[in-house]
Amino acid sequence: MYSVSVSREIIAQHYLTVPDPGPEGKLHSHRYTVEATLRGPELDERGYLVDIDRLCETMDALAAFYSDRTLNDLDAFEGANPSTERFARCFGDRLLEQLDPDGVSELRIAIDEDDVASVAHERTC
Repeated sequence: MYSVSVSREIIAQHYLTVPDPGPEGKLHSHRYTVEATLRGPELDERGYLVDIDRLCETMDALAAFYSDRTLNDLDAFEGANPSTERFARCFGDRLLEQLDPDGVSELRIAIDEDDVASVAHERTC
């Protein structure tokens, strides 16, 4: 199994919408470090699992999309609590849509929220 990982930093805002969210219920910012790891069993004819330059470009585009945004305002979070776990899934959805990587069988999105917590979402592709 091969894997390729790329990470980017994003500063975005959100407010939690669960009952009794405490201070997290008020709009606030986080510095997120998002790491995308793609895995697959075979390399392509060029010897790549995925073109790293293309993955970096896609990660740059996603970082630009989410930077300085309020997650609650985005369609993917409509009617849902904008938890970091949900953010990981949404980020992975957009990454796969934009990258459409042939030969990749697994995706893992790990997000560090400030220096407080780390979450991940993993899926087969």
